[in-house]
Amino acid sequence: MAKLKLSIAMGDYDRNRALYDGAVQIDGVDPAFMLLSPEEMFFRAFRFQDFDVSELSFSSYLVKHSRGECPYVAIPVFLSRAFRHTSIYVRKDRIKSPEDLRGKRIGIPEYQLTANVWARALLQDDYGVKPGDVTWVRGGIDQPGRPEKIKLQLPPDVNMVDAPADTTISEMLHRGEIDGFMAPRAPSGEARLNPNVGWLFDDPTAVAKDYYRRTGIFPIMHVVGIRKTLAEQQPWLPGALLKAFELSKAAALAKLADTSATKVTLPFVEEQLKAARETMGEDYWSYGVPGSLATLEAFTRHHHAQGLSARHVPVEELFHPSSYETYKI
Repeated sequence: MAKLKLSIAMGDYDRNRALYDGAVQIDGVDPAFMLLSPEEMFFRAFRFQDFDVSELSFSSYLVKHSRGECPYVAIPVFLSRAFRHTSIYVRKDRIKSPEDLRGKRIGIPEYQLTANVWARALLQDDYGVKPGDVTWVRGGIDQPGRPEKIKLQLPPDVNMVDAPADTTISEMLHRGEIDGFMAPRAPSGEARLNPNVGWLFDDPTAVAKDYYRRTGIFPIMHVVGIRKTLAEQQPWLPGALLKAFELSKAAALAKLADTSATKVTLPFVEEQLKAARETMGEDYWSYGVPGSLATLEAFTRHHHAQGLSARHVPVEELFHPSSYETYKI
């Protein structure tokens, strides 16, 4: 029987490497992999449905899904996860604590970005700084004029303005025209070198570890989506993809743990791996719903409260029905 030919867009991560180098096969599938940046993948997937299978912004997926408009159905493969305490930069010469952000201006590339949902959530839950307490200034990080991918209707207490058409939020942060910067990427250009610009949290790793110990939340950034029409035609496909991504991640973790010659270009890998396991357990980067239930529940709650999802979507409705359970031996 001929294999199903699929276009698959995803990031160039170690956890995907065994898939695109062929060490792990997707049952019944002949894949054409495209390794793309998140910005390109998400734009093409949501605007033009360019791919059969695509890594997707969790926030964008939930916006579309809550409206019944999403062309993709997700499976619980969490290719990107990150504590977003490092996503908040400030003018250190005027912002000394999270509470100081009240009444200030924060630059963002897009309001609905998943990283920004999580960053706003932690500011509200841990420091009492609500989305309506600041003015959001939307603009590109590196290039002026970045649009919001998805049309939003924000709550009336949220004040968002556009950055001037000829500048970026990085430039505004450098010049002191905004007080903070919130994004999945660091500010660029002169802002990156400005001594008055830095992380809101002086030791974001320590703060994030404390956050995890208190909440059990390891923020999910991206999910994997399958074109809905394809999942309907090939009901075996979601399970096959989930299995393959799990096997690929397992291969990456096995290599990461082989410290005879470290596989990543970074010192102190052994110490970081030991610390992650001690803090978060052996399966610290889990796929599937059971190991991430607290994270999923927190995200859907905050996403709706921030005015992004049209309704509060329950976790049992987020993913393809066949992906909530897997076989065991």
